Amino acid sequence: MVAIDPELPGGPEVLMPVRRAVPIPGAGEVLVRVAAAGVNRPEVMQRMGLYPPPPGAPSILGMEVSGTIVALGEDVPDEMLGQKVCALISGGAYAEYAVAPAGQCLPVPPVLTMIEAAAMPETLFTVWTNVFERAYATEGETILVHGGTSGIGTMAIALAKLFGLTSIVTAGSDAKCAAARGIGADHAINYKTEDFVARVAEITAKRGVDIVLDMVGGDYVPRNIQCLAEDGRHVSIAVQRGAEATIPLWQVMRKRLTLTGSTLRPRSVEFKTLVADEIARMVWPLVAEGKLKPVIDTSFPLDRAAEAHRRMEAGDHVGKIVLTMG
Repeated sequence: MVAIDPELPGGPEVLMPVRRAVPIPGAGEVLVRVAAAGVNRPEVMQRMGLYPPPPGAPSILGMEVSGTIVALGEDVPDEMLGQKVCALISGGAYAEYAVAPAGQCLPVPPVLTMIEAAAMPETLFTVWTNVFERAYATEGETILVHGGTSGIGTMAIALAKLFGLTSIVTAGSDAKCAAARGIGADHAINYKTEDFVARVAEITAKRGVDIVLDMVGGDYVPRNIQCLAEDGRHVSIAVQRGAEATIPLWQVMRKRLTLTGSTLRPRSVEFKTLVADEIARMVWPLVAEGKLKPVIDTSFPLDRAAEAHRRMEAGDHVGKIVLTMG
């Protein structure tokens, strides 16, 4: 099969198609003939040598996939053969075939294209586990999301709208702020021209937000804490501006704040299967009704994976970048 499996870290130019053996599904796994694969920032970091895949994961890039199940490992029900699915995987999506744990597969409903289906798992699993499980978001609350036009940001906006949350997002230009509002954000702040702390205070009449979903880290953390209302929850999911932060503990104590965070990729198959089951119950019916779709920025054929990574690194995208097979 053709795959993107760089032997050495480097720039986007290392993402050259190579020939690799078709993987064989193990117990509890399925083999997917790939239709499309989502592109995610951790894959950019992995390509640069900054984010090694977890133990046992393939070196082939790619963490989310859509396609058709063409072979089954042991202990997988026969009826899965031939199903169109999308799945969160620990690696291997940038290829013509990929292995997925059966429990992490979700059926692709007729309302979704395979490109849209490939753009769902990573952001949906991430936002669901962090906003709804770790930060126990409930209807009527307000959430601040940094990077509002990223794949994660656009999914957070969509889920906030569906589950009755008010969303405030930040983005780096007026055009991106307009795009975020266009896809459903209630408020968008240009962090390059406005102080997001002051604007959040203004928007919320000084009450603050209930949840901050933060992929920035570093010096944003104390500023995020200023934005939180009493009993607010701060969820860290990435550290683009640094893994160290100064925490104003008195504010944490005075406002009874919760600081949490997670990384999804190294979690066990058992955990991800539980998340998939919860998403199948709580979110997938809305997907099947056409009420939740990912925002697609661009799609590239697999042999142009380097261009897809360049687009992500340029930061001009709104929504998801996807690779397509054949």
